[in-house]
Parts: sequence; C-alpha cells; structure tokens
Amino acid sequence: MSSEIINNFVDAETDEEKEKRKEITVSVAGRIVAIRKMGKASFCHIKDDAGRIQLYLRKDDVGEVSYGVLKLLDIGDIIGAKGYVFRTKTGEVSIHVLNFELLAKSVYPLPIVKEEITETGEKIVHDAFADIELRYRQRYIDLIVNDNVKETFIKRTKIIKSIKSTLESKNFLEVETPTLQTIYGGANAKPFITQHNALDLKLYLRISNELFLKRLIVGGFNRVYEFVKDFRNEGIDRTHNPEFTQVEWYQAFGDYTDSMNLFEEVVEKACLDVNGTTKVEYQGIEIDFKRPWKRLRMVDAVKEKTGLDASKLSKAEIINYLKTNNIEYDSKIEFSKGLLLSVLFEETCEEDLVQPTFVIDHPIETTPLCKPLREYTLAQLEEMKRDPEQIIFVERFEPYINKWEMGNSYTELNDPVLQRYLFEEQVERGRGGEEETHPMDDDFLRAIEVGMPPTTGVGMGVDRLVMLLTNSVNIRDVILFPLMRPTL
Repeated sequence: MSSEIINNFVDAETDEEKEKRKEITVSVAGRIVAIRKMGKASFCHIKDDAGRIQLYLRKDDVGEVSYGVLKLLDIGDIIGAKGYVFRTKTGEVSIHVLNFELLAKSVYPLPIVKEEITETGEKIVHDAFADIELRYRQRYIDLIVNDNVKETFIKRTKIIKSIKSTLESKNFLEVETPTLQTIYGGANAKPFITQHNALDLKLYLRISNELFLKRLIVGGFNRVYEFVKDFRNEGIDRTHNPEFTQVEWYQAFGDYTDSMNLFEEVVEKACLDVNGTTKVEYQGIEIDFKRPWKRLRMVDAVKEKTGLDASKLSKAEIINYLKTNNIEYDSKIEFSKGLLLSVLFEETCEEDLVQPTFVIDHPIETTPLCKPLREYTLAQLEEMKRDPEQIIFVERFEPYINKWEMGNSYTELNDPVLQRYLFEEQVERGRGGEEETHPMDDDFLRAIEVGMPPTTGVGMGVDRLVMLLTNSVNIRDVILFPLMRPTL
C-alpha cells in the first residue's frame, strides 16, 4: 500500500546501495488522480486505500507500446504498476515504474480537483466537488475526490466498533431481531407499511427493536444489544432521516441509573477511540464528553428556565403560560398535565442543553413502557391516576448534546397489569386524534406475564453521535447513501 511504501522508505547513502535498491521491487494499484505527460518520461499520482503515491514512468523502461498506452490514460483510470522506490530531486518518495497495466478504464469523467500548498503550509483546494445534492447522489465520486468524506466514514466504523467493544466488555451479547413486524412498537412514530403477498399479510418496517429485545430478557438472555436500521415515515431535516441507525441494549437486574452510567461510558470511550480526547469542536463550539455528565430532572429544567414549578401549577395555568408565550401545541387534543410539561420542556429548555446532560424523570404519558419512580407506593399511584392535576413521573432519561436528543432510556415496566392499562390508554389517545401513539401488542404483554426481571434499556442514535464526533453538519453527511428524491 502507498502509505506503507512511503513510511518504510530509507534513503540510500552510497551509490552501491542505490543500485542494490533497484533490485527490490514493489507493486501498487490505484486510481490516477493526477497525470503529467511528457515526451519520454511522465509522472502520475495514484490513489489507493491508504493514500497517494507518485509514479515515474520512462519510455525506455516500460517499452514503446506500454508508453503509448500511457499517453491515452486519463484521470480516473485504474492501473497497476511494479518498480523500485526512490526519492525524486524535489524530495518526494516515488516509484520508478518498470512495467504497468491498465486495470479499468473510467469512461465517466471525474471532477479534476487541484490542491495547492502555500508557503505557510496551508492547503488550498481548487475546483472542489462541492455540490451537496450531487455529492449525496454520487457518493462514489464524493469518496474518490474528497478525502475528508472517506475519513468520516472510516471514523463511523471505528465508533461502532468502539461501542460494541465497550458493551461486550460488560458481557452484552449481540443479537438479531426482525425488521419486518406484524405489529410495530417500541416508540411513538409513524411506520412504513408493506405487504407480504404470499401470506396476504400487512407488515411494518420496524420503528424500534425494543419489544423483541425485552422478549429475549424474558427468555433468559440477561444482557443483549443490537445495531439496527430503524424506519420512521416522518419528515427529513438535518438531524432526521427516514432510515437511520440505532443501537439498543437491555440489562436485566438494572435500572436507569445503571444505563446512565453505561451510556456516558460508551460515548466517552468512542470519543477517545476516534479523536484521542474527550473534547471535540462541533461547528465552533467545544463539547466535552468526559464523565460524569450533568443530570437534571425535567421539572427542574423547566423551573430553571421559566421560573415555573409545573408540578405545583394547575393544568389551566400551564395552558395559559403556553398561550401567553405563543408556544404551539395541538389544542384539539386533550393534553394531560404531564404532556403539557413535556411540551413546555421541549419548547423552552432544549436550546440550552449543549454540554452532555441527562434529562431525567419524565411524565408517564410520554411512554407506556417505563416504570414509575420507585418512591411512589401503589396506593399513591392509584390516587394520582384519578387526579388530573397530578403528574406521575417515571424513571426515564433522555441524553442531550448540542441541543439534540441523543437517545432514550428507562427502567423498564415489568408489571403486566399496568403495562396493559398504559397500552389501552395509548390506543384511546390514538382514537382521540394523536398521530403517534403505541399500538396494542398482546404477544409482548404475554411475554411480560411470563415474568420479566427488573430491567433497564437504552436506545442511542448512532448517526447523531457520528455527526458530533466528525463535525458533520447534516445527517446525510454520515450516511453513505441517504434517501434522495429521484431526479427528473
């Protein structure tokens, strides 16, 4: 490989050593990225998986026929070459080619990107392949001509490897669960719908793998994780894509505090493995992933920002605050006090959450799959359910970094009676007009009825983490082949 050849080269000190070196040949193959054709000698640079190297070709060495072929080559052609290594008069380690072969002809012209190194060492790129839409649609060209793009995806792979390494060091087992599901679940989101013709069966692309992983916890796999492609039939913006990568892990005999500790460890380790430091600069803002991260109750976050203690305000007072401050919410839907608190948090607090922060203890209405705070007694819960002015909080956290929600986690609900009640409530809310509610899943309820040990689970958005650790502006920058509208 080019980098290995360049890094291992040592200058010969005597003429005798120089002559002996000509007997040691190397072979390389790569794509021509620059070529300078002259009379009886030419230079070109080829690019392989490890970098670039210069080739020096003479007509007397490669022969008249081969040199004639060289005259016909273009940028983008792929060649293989064999020769010995030397240093040119300008100081560049190069290969003196003895023979070469055309391996593939590029018939589609590549953009000719020229790099200039100034006297101060600054690199200036001319005629860059910079059209964003074209780069996403023709990622193969983007990878060829923009080295930083390739480096982003190499880092993506390293991040995923790091996450796997950390989880497996904690005895988590990697598993696989279905992409096609008869009942979608594990999140509140719109699914993609498809049809299996042979079974005449309506199916959904998964929005989450949560319920299947919890079935495995019931089955006796106490620590499991899975990297998945999830699909949500929703809008596209710079942090959302209909198809995205998520890692979820579940741990029996743990709670959301255990998940917080592991989440920050996973992210800190990934940052260190990729960048060598816990501090990164994202679009001019320094973010430090060093543990421990700040932990902030949702109701306290709202109080810090607005001065309102939502747990003590009436539902009417919260609605009045939203209207007075022009905070939008769907007034056609019957919002509980807990959901109003969630709206208040999202609209007033998220913009301030730049450094890694766990927002903990969410209203029960935000998820039907989470266990209420352990400080509640059963009698208290029953009483609070009957009082619309009470907010029941659950052991849930969302990690925020750079104002983005980076995941979701909770102490899993393992009470089958309460789980059925909350599913039924979600179904009713769906009938009442809410678009994103959790469907009933009788088989999952059956699994919980078999008995699920106390469990904690985490879902982490891999794409957003890669964006942060690679200083990428758009989620499409970290997805090799993002969904694009077809060209006319």
